[in-house]
Amino acid sequence: MTETAPPLLPAPTAPPEPGASGRLLARAAFLTAALTVAGAVLGLLRDQAFAHVFGADTDTDAFLVAWTIPEVAATLLIEDGLAFVLVPAFSLALVRRGRPGPDPVRALVAATLPRLTLALMVGAAALIAAAPAVVAVLAPGLPRADLAVDCTRATATCVFTFGLTGYASAALRGHGRFLAPASIYVAYNVGIIALLLLLGGVWGVRAAAAGVALGGVLMILVQLPALWRSWRRRERPPAVPAARREPGDSAARALRLALVAPVVVFALSRQTQVLIERFLAAPLPAGAISHLNYAQKVAQMPMVLSLMLCTVTFPVIARALAAGDTERARRRVESDLVVAGTIVLTGASVVVACAPQIIHLLFQRGAFTAHDTAATAAVMRVYALGLLGQTLVGVLARSYFSEARPLWFPACAMLAGLASTAVAGALAVPAWGAPGIAAANALGITLTALLLLWGSGRRRTALSVRRVGGGLARLLVAACGATAACWWGASASSDPLAALALGAPAAVLTFAVVARLLRVREFCLLFRPVTRKLWHAR
Repeated sequence: MTETAPPLLPAPTAPPEPGASGRLLARAAFLTAALTVAGAVLGLLRDQAFAHVFGADTDTDAFLVAWTIPEVAATLLIEDGLAFVLVPAFSLALVRRGRPGPDPVRALVAATLPRLTLALMVGAAALIAAAPAVVAVLAPGLPRADLAVDCTRATATCVFTFGLTGYASAALRGHGRFLAPASIYVAYNVGIIALLLLLGGVWGVRAAAAGVALGGVLMILVQLPALWRSWRRRERPPAVPAARREPGDSAARALRLALVAPVVVFALSRQTQVLIERFLAAPLPAGAISHLNYAQKVAQMPMVLSLMLCTVTFPVIARALAAGDTERARRRVESDLVVAGTIVLTGASVVVACAPQIIHLLFQRGAFTAHDTAATAAVMRVYALGLLGQTLVGVLARSYFSEARPLWFPACAMLAGLASTAVAGALAVPAWGAPGIAAANALGITLTALLLLWGSGRRRTALSVRRVGGGLARLLVAACGATAACWWGASASSDPLAALALGAPAAVLTFAVVARLLRVREFCLLFRPVTRKLWHAR
């Protein structure tokens, strides 16, 4: 639907990107990545503190059942679901601030926040009341069902706190502010660790559940100062031509069911992959689920780092599309795909080559034996085959949902990948066990990525699939060379730390050389400041 532009309109002017230069975007991405790593390290310390205080018994099983709620809530309300809806909504409101009349951002908040707050309160209260039924569904026959119910009632509060956290994060990212949203998991894990150490001896695992509730509150509080400053400061980007404005009240439509439903289906489908893996691994020998869990957490670290770039550029794409500048949005998405691919494939080469050393350094102590290290490393190497697909899905999903309109194609692609994971996993488990499940995961997410890439060439942004595919293919060649170099370097020492110290630099250097020789444009631009400094140092 297009409107006829009235005469004497000003020339089309794109709104400024959040953090108006590439240098500021790079700085924001670096700070976001640093805080994400800090949150991940604290998460590892949290798990180690939990194991140190409580060990592994029926009480810890009861808490882990209750832990399902924050896992799902984080995906729906912070990481994917709510962000995919609200970041484009805030970006559109900021673009439309150039129009005379009421502030569109405040109108958006007034139209959405009260309703969302009420829905979150009702959802949290319903989960608290239905905790016995929730536990019975998640873990029928659990020995300490009463304890699981108590923990579930405490963790159910995160539905409310995570929802407000996700809302604040989306609002800040829409304004181009990333530091406070990136620090939420630091605050969250600090809250859990604090109560674990202070009250674990008195309350048992209920202290960990209470820590989840406290951590959710801290996630909100850590964002309030930045949110208040953004609220007080009224920025006015250049006016957008009437021909590029969408009719209707965007604030009133921001949380429409038609817009939210495909996002929810997409986010839940991604989360369901973990449930399918655990279901398929249940009949396998003891420890298979743990091996899958440890392998996935470690293997996904390169993907997490690569997607930090997209967290920063998501509002840039949303603002460009809100202003009708599809060319800038297309260039940004194409560049993000190759740059994120560079980061994840460099990390994947180290994961594949040094998997045993990494697992040994992180986990091999106490009850975690050399056999566990070997089994987890074997699974992790297979998981790494799907890391590029995971990253492409993350980048492309943000580009799809940045259009702020109902789109079912990403959800359908995710469901197709989920179905292939389930079928391939069921066929592979009898022959290959846990590595077969990891292979099915890699197959399913890669299929989803290919479908999303194919569909992206037929959207408003119309990505050049051939150009992106060519860049990614060259990066895969560089990753193969980096893996071989890392494997060779790691084989020079039997000590895990020394092997990793030798292998990882070899992988990075080889990847850089091969990517440069293959003339991957985004790689050359990404590392141009480094190569210039090295050249002048000569």
